[in-house]
This record gives sequence, structure tokens and C-alpha cells, in this order.
Amino acid sequence: MRLSIDIDLASLPSDTAAEMGRILRYWAGALAQMDLSEPAEYPLMNSTYDTQVGTLRLSRDEG
Repeated sequence: MRLSIDIDLASLPSDTAAEMGRILRYWAGALAQMDLSEPAEYPLMNSTYDTQVGTLRLSRDEG
């Protein structure tokens, strides 16, 4: 399986590093509760949860 995180940096607020850190910490904590054996896709939301700023994907490693 392959985990990929795609974040549109231009859609983040002015403190880009802080917002990216918040997103990564949230999903790092969630990984222990996720099924990592099946493909899935999750939206990455901004800190006010009103705009999608990226996507986290679990996909089959076809390499």
C-alpha cells in the first residue's frame, strides 16, 4: 500500500507551516485507527473545517 498526502499550499492561511503541522498531527494520530490494508481517500480540511485543502490517499502500490 502507498500513503500519499496532497496539500494545496496556496489554499492554506498565511501561517502555512502551522496549518500544515495541524493537518499532519491530526492524521498521524488517526493512522492507528485506520485500516491500512484497503484503498481509501480522505479529505484534508482547513482549521475551520469549511474548505478542503487536500487529500490523503491509501492506494495499492502498483510498482
